[in-house]
Amino acid sequence: MSINFSPNRWDSIRKTYDQWWSRTLDRPLIPVILEGVDPKRPCPNIPLLSQATCDDLSIPVEALIDRMDYELSRFEYLGDAFPFMNLDSFGPGVMAAFIGAKLDNSTSRVWFHPEKILPIKELHFEYDPNNQWLLRVKSLCRAAMKRWQGQVLVGMPDLGGVLDVLSTFRPSEQMLFDLYDYPEEVKRLIWELHELWFLYYEEINSVLKPINPGYSDWSKIYSSTPSYVPQCDFSYMISPNMFDEFVLPELKAACSRLDHTIYHLDGVGELSHLDSILSIDALDAVQWVPGDGKPDHSHWPDLYRRFHQAGKNTQVWYGFECLDTVASQIGTYCGIHHTPIYMPIDQEKVVRKKLEQYGIL
Repeated sequence: MSINFSPNRWDSIRKTYDQWWSRTLDRPLIPVILEGVDPKRPCPNIPLLSQATCDDLSIPVEALIDRMDYELSRFEYLGDAFPFMNLDSFGPGVMAAFIGAKLDNSTSRVWFHPEKILPIKELHFEYDPNNQWLLRVKSLCRAAMKRWQGQVLVGMPDLGGVLDVLSTFRPSEQMLFDLYDYPEEVKRLIWELHELWFLYYEEINSVLKPINPGYSDWSKIYSSTPSYVPQCDFSYMISPNMFDEFVLPELKAACSRLDHTIYHLDGVGELSHLDSILSIDALDAVQWVPGDGKPDHSHWPDLYRRFHQAGKNTQVWYGFECLDTVASQIGTYCGIHHTPIYMPIDQEKVVRKKLEQYGIL
């Protein structure tokens, strides 16, 4: 049994998500994925690509794609859902590995470490076309395009935010001291990484297009044109003034070079930068992550009102009840995307009835 998703479904996805990005869709985006469809073939004896397995370069990319094909064949795609291969399996901020950091998944989660810590004045980043991780990602993308011929959307790997990637090479407190001691060197490296980031984005995209049916990333939001989820987790540790000096200029430039962007606002420590983030005209949306131990999305009404009043879309999770609460808080369902909701196949009738209540047929 093949993946159940037709070209006509992709046409509908493009139209709907284009309306969402332009804030003309009068309902939320709700992708629902039903689990438990019979693929009518045995599961391949290959591990599913993940952060725990991404370092095994002995597995042929065609075998990894076949294993993913089996997984995607187990799903029924309802509402605004679509078949998607997430390349975040190589870890958050994989661009660090592209430019020489060590990829370490010994804990089954990927972390990046510098091979050697250099003085900041000696630190330079260059493009390496033969980097094994870049070649692996491109090979996977190439195999996916050949196998699926545009039926499955392959997302961009988690390249990471520029300051987050830089902090890999200036670990612990060193990066914080650099902001005071070597501000011009930090800015030099920020813009080196900015140009490299877009070089890697375009290089990977050159393998995906024109076959890939669109664009996405670990946020799982579809776009018919180039998009991404920019971030700066490092900003948790700096003041608003430092954010405006070191983060904001590059962030504005990145948003202006992509058609659609959704900022990854991670934790209460980043809320002091929200006014600066919302001031970026080219930024389309905000993804709020409260953090471990914090209340779910339904408990931040003032925050979602600020997103909405600034003309930004937003993304939520935690289910239909949370979605309804956030919509009531801002006064509309327009501009809200819920992350994919996974439910068992025997709940199909219940799910379809629920989706109809939102105007999703």
